[in-house]
Amino acid sequence: MSKKIDRLEERLDKARMRIKRSEDRQVIESVFDTKTLLILYHMFNKGILNEINGVISTGKEANVYWGIQPDGVDVAIKIYRISTFNFKRITLYLEGDPRFSRIPRARSGLITAWASKEFKNLLRAEAAGVRVPHPIHVQRNILVMEFIGEKGYPAPTMHQQDPEKPEKARKAILKAVSTLYHEAHLVHADLSEYNIMLWKEPVIIDISQAVVLDHPHSEMFFERDVRNIVAFFDDFEIPKLDLAETIAAIRQGEYK
Repeated sequence: MSKKIDRLEERLDKARMRIKRSEDRQVIESVFDTKTLLILYHMFNKGILNEINGVISTGKEANVYWGIQPDGVDVAIKIYRISTFNFKRITLYLEGDPRFSRIPRARSGLITAWASKEFKNLLRAEAAGVRVPHPIHVQRNILVMEFIGEKGYPAPTMHQQDPEKPEKARKAILKAVSTLYHEAHLVHADLSEYNIMLWKEPVIIDISQAVVLDHPHSEMFFERDVRNIVAFFDDFEIPKLDLAETIAAIRQGEYK
């Protein structure tokens, strides 16, 4: 048993050495638990990752880190925190989704399903032609995807920086909502200026909660997404959109 423990500690230490810590100890320990470190260790060995640098963003349920692959390409690493995961909130988005007919009741299983859901949603959105971070790998509570930005500096969200051409940005975002709806058969379900990055073109992020059109609340989520975008751009000196007409146009496939 002592040899197994020694080998485990050795693997954990190797994983820790690849993490360039820039957070306080309490945050580190809440994210990089033993199982998470072991998964990262395997990702390092498989050549998916080479190192993890500083934090890109922090949230109640997940942190996103700047990572580097062996070939020097930047990636974003989203790590869901098991200790602070909101079980009740995410069941609203999982229950009724035919892709998840059996929802795990154990916290670790639920997080695995949630990370897998975001990976699948990214693949589905990308295949439909929506600009989202390209998904690379998912395992348990860790999602590796394209880094939006350069040299470790993430692109700003629309909340952090106004788009240079707001009318063009609004059109691109609503077109993405329409493409998600009609081509990917998905609704983002939490779309706002906080999860749209500005990088040459708007990039939609944080798509874990996105639901298929068969979900019982998909239409309510769809209308809320459109309302958030229309309201955000109402503050700019550009022609305003009628909310009801915009929702109808997108729903009917007439928004180009």
